[in-house]
Amino acid sequence: MENLDKYDLAILGQLQQDARLTNAELAQRVGLSAAPCWRRVRALEEAGFIRGYHAEIDRHKIGLGVLAFVRLDAERSTGELTRAMEQAIAQIPQVVSCHYISGTGTFELQVVARDLESFSQFARSVLLNLPNVKDMHTSFSLGEVKAGGALPLTHLEQARA
Repeated sequence: MENLDKYDLAILGQLQQDARLTNAELAQRVGLSAAPCWRRVRALEEAGFIRGYHAEIDRHKIGLGVLAFVRLDAERSTGELTRAMEQAIAQIPQVVSCHYISGTGTFELQVVARDLESFSQFARSVLLNLPNVKDMHTSFSLGEVKAGGALPLTHLEQARA
């Protein structure tokens, strides 16, 4: 399944735009009949190209007005200690994204909170008490320009040409 053809790429592109399409709608948009389209979607799922289908919820509508970018620095960087930090971070619901990074810092987190006061309390009681945390640096989002964008597929289309 590593060699995606134009139909596979079209399916991925359409599902990134609207994962609620019916199979019939999807098939029509990509130029296939329903049965082959359904088989291709299943094959893309089984091969791991499609990892899931999710609703994108407006965090402001559910009272999460603060988005913080938190860089955590580790005290020591051994494999065992790093894994312990990873496992602890993965269990925290307020952390909506976490990346192991190069350069300054060890992890870059995206954290949501109701307001600055609740973020401050969370940072002191949870983040600073994670195993192996040496330091924490936080920046706050002043406004969202782009989020949850579709992954580009043009490099795959160009590689096919």
